[in-house]
Amino acid sequence: MKHETIETNAGWLIVLTLIVISIGGLVEIVPLYLIDDTVEEVKVAGKETVRPYTPLELRGRDLYLREGCYTCHSQMVRPFRDEALRYGHYSLAAESKFDHPFQWGSKRTGPDLARVGDKYSNEWHVQHLIAPRSVVPESIMPNYPWLLENKLDYKDVGDRMRALKIVGVPYTETEAEYQANVERFGEEVAKKLDINSAADNLVAQANQGNYDGNPRVVSEMDAMVAYLQVLGTMVDFNQFEDGHFVKFR
Repeated sequence: MKHETIETNAGWLIVLTLIVISIGGLVEIVPLYLIDDTVEEVKVAGKETVRPYTPLELRGRDLYLREGCYTCHSQMVRPFRDEALRYGHYSLAAESKFDHPFQWGSKRTGPDLARVGDKYSNEWHVQHLIAPRSVVPESIMPNYPWLLENKLDYKDVGDRMRALKIVGVPYTETEAEYQANVERFGEEVAKKLDINSAADNLVAQANQGNYDGNPRVVSEMDAMVAYLQVLGTMVDFNQFEDGHFVKFR
């Protein structure tokens, strides 16, 4: 068949384009179902350290998406020396396995946030979100003062967790599921992943962390800062030998 025939016949062009796309998709997708170690195993003392987000962190992530933070910040440190010097160890696939969708991205109007957790204090994050140029004079980031003013809506946090459970995130509702998480993550983490106690756990974490500096109200700022503070903190690379994760690449 001549190339000109394909280009001048919409039907042939559509069919052959779909065939090419299908072949390319299968070549990329099928191997992922046949490779057992695509996602790294990250365990310390027999327990997985990469866990699903707590209810408060989950609501913070929702706000991160709502405010469009992903349009300027990526969350994936590439395996290059310059990125390791600036941000730290390159990102592991395991660190995003409970993200739906993941926040890798490639747009860096602002710095990568994959390892921003515990890098700054809660107070710094609050001030930076309210008035970015007050702490980073050259910043072009917009102000987000309403995060501190708005009370956090968390009445449907249990439903949000149930939706993620459908796609494989191990939140629990039954005793059997809870015990499986105890075995997998430890009892302290398992308690925070219980859908039945979602609202209570959210409030307890907000009060204990006091992320926004106001213990009387659970604000959107509490959730946003809780989310930012957990990014990149679930894997303690000091617990593993240099090059341990290279075998998974």
